[in-house]
Amino acid sequence: MSKKSSILLTIIFLCNSTQAMVTKKPSKPETNSVKTFDDIVFDWSGTFAEVLRIAGEKHYKISDAQDGMIKSINSFLNNLDPHSSFLDPKTYKAILETTSGKFFGIGIVIDNTRSAKDKFLTVINTIPNGPSEQAGIKAYDKIIEVEGKKLEGMTTEEITAKLRGPKNTKVRLKVLRENKKSPISLEITRDEIKAQTSFSFYIKEYDIYYVSLATFSQAAVNQIRSILEKSVTDPHKGLIIDLRNNSGGLLKAVIEIAGLFLKKGSLVVTTKNKNNQKTAEFKTTQDPVANINIPIFILVNNYTASASEILAGCLKIHSEKQSKKANSTDGNKLMAFIAGTKTFGKGSVQEVIPIGNSAIKLTTSLYFLPDNTTIQGKGIVPDFEIPKLFPPPEKVTWFLQHYGRENALKRSIKPGSDKKNDEKSPSAENKEKDKKDKLPKTWAERIKSILEKDNQFKDTIKLVNLFDLAKKTVPEKVSNRDAAVAFLKETSALNGKISMEEVKI
Repeated sequence: MSKKSSILLTIIFLCNSTQAMVTKKPSKPETNSVKTFDDIVFDWSGTFAEVLRIAGEKHYKISDAQDGMIKSINSFLNNLDPHSSFLDPKTYKAILETTSGKFFGIGIVIDNTRSAKDKFLTVINTIPNGPSEQAGIKAYDKIIEVEGKKLEGMTTEEITAKLRGPKNTKVRLKVLRENKKSPISLEITRDEIKAQTSFSFYIKEYDIYYVSLATFSQAAVNQIRSILEKSVTDPHKGLIIDLRNNSGGLLKAVIEIAGLFLKKGSLVVTTKNKNNQKTAEFKTTQDPVANINIPIFILVNNYTASASEILAGCLKIHSEKQSKKANSTDGNKLMAFIAGTKTFGKGSVQEVIPIGNSAIKLTTSLYFLPDNTTIQGKGIVPDFEIPKLFPPPEKVTWFLQHYGRENALKRSIKPGSDKKNDEKSPSAENKEKDKKDKLPKTWAERIKSILEKDNQFKDTIKLVNLFDLAKKTVPEKVSNRDAAVAFLKETSALNGKISMEEVKI
């Protein structure tokens, strides 16, 4: 018997069973019975089969039955939790291609934390000189349509699959942008995308190393290892690990990075199933590389999710644990602090299970940190709350440039100015500046220009400097993690408590 015949017989059997139930006199409903998952599926599969039969027999014109079936399965999985979904053949193929590290797309960094109910997909950043940047896409644009189809109801994987395609083919987008009343329509030509996932800088003025991880990969492991090896031979004030906008990556990379800081055999994370039974345990497998006397400040935000939350939470918990060890004789205590804003709170594990040429992405367990707490739905609260100050929108910037300043007044006196410079109009200067801004930038240049205006980054540098100063002048104030957090909060005014008394004259 063929596969199609067996499926048809199953549907006919279910339909006949449903018809029999319809003609049967309804029995008195059971009030206290609790049906199992299998019971519910059996009951409703008959109804579902009957709906399919009637639709096939009576609907005026079914245009795409396959699309309807895909959406039905996907809807069921989406209803279980926001991260479970059905990967149709095209979407599944696109995901497999992505793992090779080389694919054709439009060159954007997206918000992977959205749910299928969201009506848009937020662009976190664009790849320098990539297809999207050249077409005019900007950070924090919200994509609302792809190829004329609205995004509400689509999973992020579906949208990503639609954005990818053969090289030199075009994809039509509609985006919403701040200060724009109407959506912007754009056509972008796909090209090969080679996104850089990690960056590091040495901040010479302050003797601080900075590393930014967009996702967790082997390249990220190697980069942090290189910096930590330098810290042993050439100590510096501190290390800033930027995990903002990092929505995850390879768990293996997280374990390796944690192993650069923690003793061999340290617990990083465990997984538990729906019965609260431990299903896996992940520990470090190497000796640490880091100079333990150098503090680590981890930057996080609401887009810090999954694997990046595991790393931040794991290092914080081990640092707290070491801090509470009374009269430690070795003097080596990991000092890891978290700064920024509360993380996303995704502590669930998804398995991709192939089914024919499709697959399902199913939430099967939860992650638990070394102190047996989960980040699922809770996130991680930073030690130092530093809200992000966004640059003012275009209208406000224009207003500040042209109003509220002496040189904006008519016939304002400009000491030391010459006629040649005066002839150059502000609009001409702005055009020249815009022209320079539009010049292609490398990833490193892009990151540097962003960090120069980043208040969270600058405040974290201040915390590193303050910690270093305290270590030299009042070491007892930062002798352990708890004391250091209290001292830095109080001294930097990041504890939110300010007492003011009126001075009467």
